[in-house]
Amino acid sequence: MTSMKNSVLCALLLGVTMSGRPQAENLYDEHTYRPLASDKRAHLPGDAVTIMIYENSSASTTADTTVQRTTSVGLQATVNAKNNQATLGTNANFDGGGTIQRSGNLLAQITATVTKVAPNGDLWIRGQQIVAINSDKQEIKVEGRVRLLDISDTNTVPSNRIADANISYLGDGDLASHQKPGWLSRFFSWAGL
Repeated sequence: MTSMKNSVLCALLLGVTMSGRPQAENLYDEHTYRPLASDKRAHLPGDAVTIMIYENSSASTTADTTVQRTTSVGLQATVNAKNNQATLGTNANFDGGGTIQRSGNLLAQITATVTKVAPNGDLWIRGQQIVAINSDKQEIKVEGRVRLLDISDTNTVPSNRIADANISYLGDGDLASHQKPGWLSRFFSWAGL
């Protein structure tokens, strides 16, 4: 019985060794492998990273203009010892001024996807978020380039750390349409009336 077990065992070992080497190379890929103890920060195409959008912008422009022009023309004629004089003059003054002030705040969180990795290791990201409530739709888009060292250990990046950033916030629906002047008001504004 023991000799039969030994011969079966030898046959199995011989069969395994004769069948070639084990096929295990697909278990490890150095490009996608992440150890269990590694951080979970984005670093490959397809990885997700959360963008913390904290944008404040303000602009102010003031213009003052003063134009003054004075023109006078004089005429003097002497006829029969009488001295006749006539003077014609014009005066024009213009004072103008204007102030433009604009400010905006945007606070949001959006998760973007790494689209490609630059040769220096920077990540190109792109993300979009659409929120629809009743008939109003709000859309936030973000794209740009992120350095790996700017990604925190919680896999988040503040928006002021995105190079070549393109951040847009658009609204569409009843609320957005009521915030715009009507077509008649826009026509009179365009015509300068």
